[in-house]
Amino acid sequence: MNNLDQDIRQQRATQTTVTVTHNGSPLAGQEIVVQQLKHRFLFGSNWGESTIALANGELSGAEKELAERRNECFLQIFNQATLPFYWGRFEPQRGQPDTQRILNTARWYRDQQCATKGHPLCWHTLTADWLLPLSNRQILQAQIARIQRDVADFAGAIDMWDVVNEAVIMPIFDRYDNGITRICRELGRIELIRTLFETARTANPQATLLLNDFDVSPAYDILVEGCLEAGIPIDVIGIQSHMHQGYWGVEKTQFVLDQFARFKKPIHFTENTLVSGHLMPPEIVDLNDYQVSDWPSTPEGEERQAREVVLHYKTLMAHPLVEAITWWDITDGGWLHAPAGLLRQDHSPKPAYDELLKLIKGEWWLAPTKMTTDAHGQFSFTGFLGEYELSLEQQKTTFALTQKGESFVSINI
Repeated sequence: MNNLDQDIRQQRATQTTVTVTHNGSPLAGQEIVVQQLKHRFLFGSNWGESTIALANGELSGAEKELAERRNECFLQIFNQATLPFYWGRFEPQRGQPDTQRILNTARWYRDQQCATKGHPLCWHTLTADWLLPLSNRQILQAQIARIQRDVADFAGAIDMWDVVNEAVIMPIFDRYDNGITRICRELGRIELIRTLFETARTANPQATLLLNDFDVSPAYDILVEGCLEAGIPIDVIGIQSHMHQGYWGVEKTQFVLDQFARFKKPIHFTENTLVSGHLMPPEIVDLNDYQVSDWPSTPEGEERQAREVVLHYKTLMAHPLVEAITWWDITDGGWLHAPAGLLRQDHSPKPAYDELLKLIKGEWWLAPTKMTTDAHGQFSFTGFLGEYELSLEQQKTTFALTQKGESFVSINI
């Protein structure tokens, strides 16, 4: 076992003693079966347009079969889904948001035992064009109202949000005019972030709120520090790692983690990509500038991607503050037409999918295991934090391992 594997088990697994009783008396010498049902750690991916259509009953025939195949693969691995709230697409006409379709999708995922997250509530890219004729004051009022409406409308179906996305570049973004850059430039990053986080917190006090960025330079570190010193209620630091130009490697990943660990806040790696085709040229500064019509996956690239996926996930899992990893996205051909999926476009699994499945539902998972209670009605096992099921003959019950360190669970059957 290498150091990463040792660190993962130390951070994510716990030794547990379970006492099984009946009417208060220990059940000694009983053969029981215990199995894991769910990870506490969030392994996620972003939505697929086909999933939204499937959840809303909009597909039939071959399209429906293909979407169902994608989602079967999704649910084998993932327990978290990120859903789209890009303002310009979610509400292209003011006052006509796509609430019901996305709400149906969120509920569909929740029915599949997946946590859900909305992405994003405020972003200067893909924002609403109808903001442009408004004054800065009116834009800010519209942004606040949008957060009040959406966070409240989705409470219970979505209780986790990327509140502000990519704030480091937001006030200096100059590719095209947009309402969000205007108000960020006027208010400043910290004041805008404060206003929007406080709005989201009021709309759903139970929600988990993220600040999310692709910029892992000191600029983001300084922004996070300034926000926290200002008392802004940031629950989670979101970090993107779009590695179209090549895998960061263990050393850089650990450096980034250590840079943000000083805040002692949970960390979510919110957008992760590794391509299985040729790498994007290193001289590209803005990844959006690399526009190609065809970016094929290759056998050599798929083998490389599989090795890098394993190492990337293990590096993140070994760090105690990381609580979620979201792949972007599960199928090839998404953002920038990149072969960054774990599935090919026909939804057949790549080696990276197979290797990730071996980790999440193999190495980091307790399959159904027979055990026998001792004279005190007890048995012990080591498991990853999450939900478990205990079976004794025809009776079943569930229990959870919620924190690392030796734990004791009492179950009455």
